[in-house]
Amino acid sequence: MTRPDASAALCATGLGFRYRRRGGEALRDCGFTVPGGRVTALVGRNGAGKSTLLHLAGGLLRPGSGEIRVLGAVPGTPEARARVALLTQDKPLYPRFTVADTLLMGEKLNSSWDRTTAERIVREGGIPPHTRVGELSPGRRTRVALALALGKRPDLLLLDEPLADLDPVARGEIMAELMAEAAERALSIVLSSHVLPELEETCDWVLVLRDGRVELSEDADELRASHAVLTGPADQADALSAHHTVVRRRTGGRQLTALIRQRGPLRGDWHVERPGLEDVLIGYLRSDEPEHPATGAAERTEAAA
Repeated sequence: MTRPDASAALCATGLGFRYRRRGGEALRDCGFTVPGGRVTALVGRNGAGKSTLLHLAGGLLRPGSGEIRVLGAVPGTPEARARVALLTQDKPLYPRFTVADTLLMGEKLNSSWDRTTAERIVREGGIPPHTRVGELSPGRRTRVALALALGKRPDLLLLDEPLADLDPVARGEIMAELMAEAAERALSIVLSSHVLPELEETCDWVLVLRDGRVELSEDADELRASHAVLTGPADQADALSAHHTVVRRRTGGRQLTALIRQRGPLRGDWHVERPGLEDVLIGYLRSDEPEHPATGAAERTEAAA
């Protein structure tokens, strides 16, 4: 078996997982490597396996087949727990603890605790330290949970839809905090989110899951550069498919619009545009759907819902 890459934030080989009660496989034969020091967007439709993957990486679940490594270590081991922080959707906190008690607990449990960072994140949210966690709004509880995660000073931060209950201003503030931490400490972040425009601005690596399998694991800039949106005569469709990978296409009358991955120079009468990361991701997430003449804006709205 290949020796795990200790420099990789996440690395999986033949990874699979099945929930017994639900039936069916949540993940199947997943293999990928996410380099260290990257801010990674984990993208997929509901049920694609995103939360399962993050729970496996965080040591809350064990693989049914294959293996996964975090920073070269087995998830859930003391080595991994010391270097990895996972913030799940439910953000488990003790509701009867005060905010100050919660941060003190974090300090007692982590030898490398960063009190300054943890207290600053709470303070910037205007959260009184002596308020019980159970009395806080969902958004403020998110801030406290994030303060715990970053106060641990992890080398890898796993975030499972962590900002869904924050208003746009608070989301922007938290994302700015995360990006500053990533830049200052070469922190690796894996962020699962349905807010694709947010990922466009913050992430430099993309991991796409579809139906429990890995569709993409690539550098975001290279992904943008290798794709194109073409508009031209529909009778060129067969020739296009013969030379390039057609991710998704729509036909309206005699006109064809296609998102492609280029495999060489373009031939034919095409109007060419370079897509944003959001357009590329939506193309892959909807690539198995039947053709229809919906507009790009309509596609973006529906896919992000």
